[in-house]
Amino acid sequence: MPQVSLGGCRVNKLALMSRNRESGASDATGRSGATPHYQAFLSYSHHDSDHADWLHKAIERFAIPKGLIGRVTVNGPVPRSLSPIFRDRHELAASSDLGQTIRLALKQSRFLIVLCSPAAAGSRWVNEEILAFKKLQGERCVLAAIVAGEPWASTIPGREAEECFPPALREKYDRRGRATGKRAEPIAADLREGRDGREAGKLKLIAGMLGLGLDDLVRREQQRRQKRLTYIAAASLAGMTVASGLAIFAFDKRDEARDQRREAEGLVSFMLGDLRDELEPIGRLSALDAVGTRALGYFEKQDKTELSDEALAQRSHALNLLAQIADKRLDPVGALARYREAMRSTAELVERKSDDPQRLFDHAQNVFYVGEIARDRGDARLAKAAYSEYKNLADRMITVEPNNLKWQMEVFYANENMGIILYDQRRFAEASRLLESSVRPMGSGVSIDTNNDDYLKEYSTLLAWLADSYAAQGQLERAITVREKQIAFLRPLADGQSNVVFRQHLIPAHFGLGNLFLSQGKSDRAIEEFRRSIAESERLLPVEPDNAFWTGLAAQSRLQLAKTLLSLNDRPGAALHARIGCEQAKRVLARDPGTAWRRLQTDCFSVRSRLAMSDGNMADAMTLARQALATARTERSADRNRDRYKIAGEFRLLGDVRNRMGDAAGAKAAWKGGLAQIPKSVVERPLETRDRADLLRLLGRTNEARPLYARLMAMGYRNAT
Repeated sequence: MPQVSLGGCRVNKLALMSRNRESGASDATGRSGATPHYQAFLSYSHHDSDHADWLHKAIERFAIPKGLIGRVTVNGPVPRSLSPIFRDRHELAASSDLGQTIRLALKQSRFLIVLCSPAAAGSRWVNEEILAFKKLQGERCVLAAIVAGEPWASTIPGREAEECFPPALREKYDRRGRATGKRAEPIAADLREGRDGREAGKLKLIAGMLGLGLDDLVRREQQRRQKRLTYIAAASLAGMTVASGLAIFAFDKRDEARDQRREAEGLVSFMLGDLRDELEPIGRLSALDAVGTRALGYFEKQDKTELSDEALAQRSHALNLLAQIADKRLDPVGALARYREAMRSTAELVERKSDDPQRLFDHAQNVFYVGEIARDRGDARLAKAAYSEYKNLADRMITVEPNNLKWQMEVFYANENMGIILYDQRRFAEASRLLESSVRPMGSGVSIDTNNDDYLKEYSTLLAWLADSYAAQGQLERAITVREKQIAFLRPLADGQSNVVFRQHLIPAHFGLGNLFLSQGKSDRAIEEFRRSIAESERLLPVEPDNAFWTGLAAQSRLQLAKTLLSLNDRPGAALHARIGCEQAKRVLARDPGTAWRRLQTDCFSVRSRLAMSDGNMADAMTLARQALATARTERSADRNRDRYKIAGEFRLLGDVRNRMGDAAGAKAAWKGGLAQIPKSVVERPLETRDRADLLRLLGRTNEARPLYARLMAMGYRNAT
């Protein structure tokens, strides 16, 4: 007889059609007859009733996205709902013949969902239900949901009691429902915390029942969830207004005021906890801003000297949230002020109880961000002091609770920060060794807690810095390997999860890999990576156009692609990307005219000057080259020597323009000015060595330039001329 696949589940097609006619089963339009037909049979031990209650309701109440209803999959048309689900411990009470009821329900159920736990593995009735279902419909319609214990623990001596798969689930059956004696590999979702978790596990089960890919279902669910969260945020803010107003109005009535304050602070806790956790991954800055502002507004109306420890901590969380939003909107001054204010609150909490690792952790986060902003704005001294204090706090956490994974990860982050300080000091070899020392333990932390977004993001950041430290030493192949590893790590996270930060990390990852390929003279591969970087930014920007940080990353990739295309004589392509990149840079600088993103303005003037020169428009080329040099002089980073190389590069451009105009003396003067900017006796990055060699060559000092080029060629650099 013909067979139809049910997402890995095979059912006799004619029998299914006959059964549906006999039972009056629900079809894709939701119509049903008198005899019940079940989407699934839920089998579980009574010890797991709480899990069964949740899963039963979660599946039956799941709102299938409208765009999917009626779509034909391997399981047939997608129905309007996944109701009803048969529960053998729920519906059986009305029947005097339990065996007959179960057999009929199993026959009328499309799937069997088994809640797997040690209790289920030891349950005779759960095992009998699996056997009966496999004999009726084969084993491919069986879905497992792990709630406790460990799969296949029965094969490990000493751990047999942890087994969560019932015996019938562990054995393979043929299409006629006969035991084969072979080991089965049941399709399983892991509902345990720290694994798939309840929500992701539920979606896995539903995707299997509908015959859909998990990514498709997750994407639709994210779209629905974003709309729902917008409503929740609005309702929470309205509730906060009422609750805080009531608390203040009733302040003089002690009992009532205390109750109202407790209610208001409970709502604040929800807003800064669960609601923030839901909104942050989808990147909605306006909603997050409203949450943080409303929560902070509540505390600002209180007497700060009377705030409890919990309230003081919540106030710090509100300030931290607002600081992060300001940072993403490229308001570093506002962000730094918020972080410092939050840091004062967490410092007071640490002073009240110095051996509380959670308080040390909260304080460390604010200290870190103060250092991060300082570094971005070129204040290396403050950045180093903040990173050192962060490391001190991390060490104190691990002293209090040495076996706590979260605190252990903080120590690794602290080492990463100190590696960045070494990088800024041009101690590249030391930086790479320190960064390398954290790769394995941080990777282990990620593998232990695969659902911890913070661990995942920091591991990606660590790989990025390690790649840059290798590149700074001229180790191109090692740098490329690490960048490719970072991208391979990020890709499934960006495509399969709702957290926008993973896609954000892909933008500079592809950009960095493109620059490495460009150094090797592999222009085609470099262009491909720059285009991927741009594509990732274009997927993010519509999510939150107000995120100036994303806009800055997009502009950086556009301008580098424009410069590369121009070097390959693709003038139209270069002009297009330069125009878009400069427009984006202008929007970024309108938000943050300070030094952090000034390099975008320099790069914009520089590439436009080169375009004008390629068109023979030398007057514009000269004007733009002078503007590029002027803005380069204003750049400030944590590595002041790097800033001087940037100025030298714009002197080189000015000399090139003057040379094209026939002003040999002016060109030579500009090139000499560039060479004079290059610091003496510093460890150079390879690209800086190339810039120095180019200036020496242009000035006719070829004997000095030749060994520099030879050194670069030995390292694998092929674009040195």
